[in-house]
Amino acid sequence: MLAVKNIIQRKGNQVWSVKPDTKVYDILQLMADKNIGAVLVMENDKIEGIFSERDYARKVALEGKSSRQLPVKEIMSSNVLFVNPERSADECMALMIKKRIRHLPVIENNKLQGLISIGDVVKAVLDDRDYVIDQLEQYITNRK
Repeated sequence: MLAVKNIIQRKGNQVWSVKPDTKVYDILQLMADKNIGAVLVMENDKIEGIFSERDYARKVALEGKSSRQLPVKEIMSSNVLFVNPERSADECMALMIKKRIRHLPVIENNKLQGLISIGDVVKAVLDDRDYVIDQLEQYITNRK
């Protein structure tokens, strides 16, 4: 079973983050430039929250707020779930589905190791299953 640390090794550990006072508009520009769906909100290497496209749609656009003046700390999701690198991709997928979240920070020894998305997790689970199927097919065809 594939572990989160394997996902991080494959995709890399680049994590984009902003400070709590960063304006939402600036974060949207960063997200567009980097083609990402979420950023961590951090202060002194501590996760304060996470901001995603969903937060923008529900807490800014629908409420008629101005993203140019609004600091992210006012609308970020502050209860951030995280996983350690030893968790399995299957466990992460189950957690993400149950909690209806799309991103999970990966933390080990109180240090941020990376950020995984539901897309990363689904790809890892499917790749792992494809590998098992391929191995079983080879085993069956070599026995005949």
